[in-house]
Amino acid sequence: MRFSVFTVMTPDLTPKQLIEHLVETGYDGVEWRYKETPEEFKQEQPSYWRFNKCTLQPNTTDEELASLRKSTDEKRIEVVSVTPYLDVDDLQATEKVLQTAQKLGASTIRIGVPRYDRTETYQELFKKAVQYVKEVEGMCKQYKVKGLVETHHQTITPSASLAYQLVCHFDPSHIGVLYDPGNMVHEGFENYRMGLELLGDYLAHVHVKNASWQIGQQYPDGSIGWEVQWAQLEHGVVDWKQVLTDLQAVGYDGYVGFEDFSGAFPTKDALSHNINWIKQLLTEIKGKAGD
Repeated sequence: MRFSVFTVMTPDLTPKQLIEHLVETGYDGVEWRYKETPEEFKQEQPSYWRFNKCTLQPNTTDEELASLRKSTDEKRIEVVSVTPYLDVDDLQATEKVLQTAQKLGASTIRIGVPRYDRTETYQELFKKAVQYVKEVEGMCKQYKVKGLVETHHQTITPSASLAYQLVCHFDPSHIGVLYDPGNMVHEGFENYRMGLELLGDYLAHVHVKNASWQIGQQYPDGSIGWEVQWAQLEHGVVDWKQVLTDLQAVGYDGYVGFEDFSGAFPTKDALSHNINWIKQLLTEIKGKAGD
């Protein structure tokens, strides 16, 4: 397996600072977050989803992209993905991300999936998604960049099986799945091995983070609500030793990309801690297999 970082988890580092640290800590690749940052956010302290200094802007110039690609090429850091937040009715924005990915030498992008909030039926949203992905598939073939559907809560693809239900209509050479067990703590949990077996050739990438269920709101009648909070990798619900074992069982040898939102460590320490912890799990798995 190879190791990458989704830059949503490195908000206080610039892209060039991150590249240097990835080399120092043994990472192989990077996934660039892609989203416009409103000017008012830039007055705040760095944070994952608002003022993230390691985010590519849609108005980034070709010269800036070429400079960034030169930096990753020189340091032998593979650009695994350009990862935006796309809507399924915006093919123009999707093509722009594909163009950016091509310029950076990225192999994948994350494509749009309809959100599910009870205002439209699953059937209506699924139809829209199929129409969108059909158009995107052609674009992906043109730009030679694979489009990935993520298993993500509050969308119509929270689980491996629902992601498969969407992508199975398309060519796995151009459309695949980003498998995210951390998101599946919120909703969409299925037996890891079964889900991975179902995805088969559509399994294209894996995200590594964790989350746990915590007591949330307490109601006047004495009942208790529960909520999901992001957690340190080794302290959450996801059994990463089992996930890694199951990934190996289905023959997956691609990237696992870290996006730790726990805030348990400063950014650079988190990058070092997480890769070392996962490598230790892989060593234990290998040792057990050899017993």
